[in-house]
Amino acid sequence: MESTSIALVWLLTIVSSIGCILFGLIMWNKGGNEE
Repeated sequence: MESTSIALVWLLTIVSSIGCILFGLIMWNKGGNEE
């Protein structure tokens, strides 16, 4: 059970990192045009 929980934590870490990067890029492009 330990290996399954560790694999789940690694997967969530990678998915959340990719999500944060994509969200930052989208918001960065939207915010730059207003000024």
